[in-house]
Order: sequence, then C-alpha cells, then structure tokens
Amino acid sequence: MRILALDHGTVRIGVAVSDELKVIASPLEYIPAEPLAEALDRLKTLVREKEVGQIIVGMPRNMDGSYGPAAEKVRQFVAELKPTLNLPIRTWDERLTSAQANRMLIQGHVRRQDRKQVVDKMAAAILLQSYLDSGAGGVMA
Repeated sequence: MRILALDHGTVRIGVAVSDELKVIASPLEYIPAEPLAEALDRLKTLVREKEVGQIIVGMPRNMDGSYGPAAEKVRQFVAELKPTLNLPIRTWDERLTSAQANRMLIQGHVRRQDRKQVVDKMAAAILLQSYLDSGAGGVMA
C-alpha cells in the first residue's frame, strides 16, 4: 500500500504519492480546493487507483511551533476527509515545504507562471519525503 500526501491550500491541494516500499515520494498532481465535493471525489479516485493505505496531510505551523488560522482550516479539511476516505489520516509538520519547493523550481529555471502549476504538488512531495525519511511511514502513531 502507498501513502498519499496532501498539501492543503485555499486554492489548490498538492498531491504526492509514495512508492510501494514507502521510500520515495513523487509529486502527482494538484486538485482545485473548491468545490470541496469535487476535490473529495478526485481524492477517492486517486486512493483507489494508487492503492493508498494511509494519508498524510501537511499541518501548517508558525516558526515558533504554534498553530495559526491556516492550521484550523487544515483540521476542518481533515474532518471532511476522514468519513470520505475511511483511511488512517495523519498530519505532519509542513513548515517551509512551499518555500523549499519554490527554491527548487527557481534553481531548475522554471518560469514563475509555470511554477504556480507545480509548486503545490512539489510541496506535497517534500512533505511526504520528510515523513518517509523520519521512519514514521511504516508505523502509525
């Protein structure tokens, strides 16, 4: 079973998936965040197609470790996901994943207009790779 990572934003949801061995994260796509029902339908399809057994959702935190308004939106999103996907869902610290994704794309000479199309799925892949590298990928806490 694979792990699916979601980088939830107000406009787009970045999606990444692990390989079956849960070693490598790959960016997959982004999904428009609204309307939520359509986003959830797309996620259900991806879970089925990719044989996903666990979901990781990026939890935004301030640099001091505290939670802000964006974290509350993610909590609400997770509350919607749980009954829809019926899979283990875990949040994971996503501090600086979007900034890191942007830096990587800039270094790769990706134009600003094109970066908007891929930054969310890249951030999801960075989030998932962080989770996999931590060793938590094989154990549910």
